[in-house]
Amino acid sequence: MSDLEKRPKKRPLLSDLFTVAAEYVDRRAGWDKLPTLLGLAELIGLRTRLRQANLHDTSQLPTANLPPIPPPAEHHKINRSPDGTYNDLAQPRMGMAGARFGRNVPLSSVVRPENAAVLTPNPRELSRALLTRDEFVPAETVNSLVAAWLQFMIRDWFSHGESPKDDPWVVPLTADDPWPQQPMHIMRTKPDPTRPATVDPGTPPTTVNVNSHWWDASQLYGSSVAEQQALRTGNEGKLHLDLPGEADSVPGFWLGLALLQQLFAAEHNAVCDMLHARYPAWTDEELFQRARLIVAALIAKIHTVEWTPAVISHPTTVAGMRANWYGLAGERVHNLFGRVSSSEVVSGIPGAATDHFGVPFALTEEFVAVYRMHPLIRDEWHLRAAGDDRTLREASFRDLAGPAGSKLMTEISRADLLYSFGTLPPGLVTLHNFPKFLQEYERPDGHLQDLAATDILRSRELGVPRYNEFRRLLHLDPATSFEKLTGNPDWARQISDAYDGDIEQVDLTVGMYAERLPAGFAFSDTAFRVFILMASRRLNSDRFFTDYYKPEVYTREGLKWIDNTTMADVLLRHHPSLRPALAKAPTAFHPWRRARSAAS
Repeated sequence: MSDLEKRPKKRPLLSDLFTVAAEYVDRRAGWDKLPTLLGLAELIGLRTRLRQANLHDTSQLPTANLPPIPPPAEHHKINRSPDGTYNDLAQPRMGMAGARFGRNVPLSSVVRPENAAVLTPNPRELSRALLTRDEFVPAETVNSLVAAWLQFMIRDWFSHGESPKDDPWVVPLTADDPWPQQPMHIMRTKPDPTRPATVDPGTPPTTVNVNSHWWDASQLYGSSVAEQQALRTGNEGKLHLDLPGEADSVPGFWLGLALLQQLFAAEHNAVCDMLHARYPAWTDEELFQRARLIVAALIAKIHTVEWTPAVISHPTTVAGMRANWYGLAGERVHNLFGRVSSSEVVSGIPGAATDHFGVPFALTEEFVAVYRMHPLIRDEWHLRAAGDDRTLREASFRDLAGPAGSKLMTEISRADLLYSFGTLPPGLVTLHNFPKFLQEYERPDGHLQDLAATDILRSRELGVPRYNEFRRLLHLDPATSFEKLTGNPDWARQISDAYDGDIEQVDLTVGMYAERLPAGFAFSDTAFRVFILMASRRLNSDRFFTDYYKPEVYTREGLKWIDNTTMADVLLRHHPSLRPALAKAPTAFHPWRRARSAAS
């Protein structure tokens, strides 16, 4: 074991006994089979175990050519920097744009595979045999804002950057493959620019995040000074509401992402109006910086207490995610008394003490891997009017992506588009449910891409362990047979055929999609293990959610705005005509009420 992987050996005996007991109960019974209170205790124990064993630092591996950072300044104490520097004042590079992804598995388990291993079994053949959507499988308990929201979050959280065009992975194709180019080319992940030219071959592979690692709404504000200045009007702290001119030429741009970017730009401006009314002497810079803090925290709150409980709606996870924000004392106590304890368990993480758990904060390659949830995207989109539910257009995902998506926003009102998203279910994250249009996705640069094959190849390329080993490293039992991997006997046979009967070769993505899902879950329990750890860590490590989450930084009005605003409030503030559709939905991510048609 390297020095980087060592952990402090002295921990309270009771804590160790608690985590051992939690792991034992999880293996024998499963957290999801317990009553809610016992299930919550179980999840706390599992999170403690993951914090002890599954945070691994890559920043201390050999480095060169680190990007320069500005000198410390007084404004760093109360403002989020554009690139994420100085969130931790003592370690200013932590979490900045251009910093490396960390790992949730020991560095000794991270191996850069040989080319043959990256291509075996053939990722394109796996895409065709196991992932192709023959019939759309909906996630009926949520709506398609769930898919749009996830892409909106991912644009904040992580990006490996633009892949180099030269030296792609060359994927052989079978004779009956209809792919128009022979062979298939999949571009490689951008190399780590901070990795020295000569390094021990046994050093684990590393890559950098071109976004800030912090939960700082960089999808709205950018991750550089230049990006941020281009988005600002220079007047009363506000943002331009129109998308940047080249936004729809960036790979991954689509209508759902654009709708939420514009919605939260409008929300930023509404916060600026509130602050300007209360503090009329504040400058454009002061208004912008306070509004950015408030909107970033509002987005984090919506994700924690609304989006996540909708997508993993088991009673225990609903209670657990709300406890992350409000603590076990609950929202009512929070609203009446504020924090009643310094403990994050009792009063939630916002306002608690900053804690990195002994490892510098970074998002991880495993976090990226489990968020590969493209099956959430529909292929067919029935766009309808919010007022009377009449059909406006039958569209495919191709009509919603890239410049076509921008054009659609000029032809159909945003309220009608949001209504359509709110009344259409997304796909379930499962086998045989990958969007066909994403298996033949034409990027704005003309490159044709099978994203299903790419998702499988990316995890291999980046040294993410395959499914069984991944489960072992996250303290879960591996699947001992294909039948035990999935409850579907047809899938068990198909997976066995695809992997020549070798259960250890099953890829993480395939295994997660094939799993039996806990009650209320739209994605796998294996993915949830990384989520248990990283969902809270992103809050714990960020001083703007912990030590600096207070009125002196946010203003009292700002904290009240966060407390009193839901996703439905954001939608109705800017699109009040959606009120009838949202009237009975538990959250904006649950199915909305369909309008009564004019003909009825």
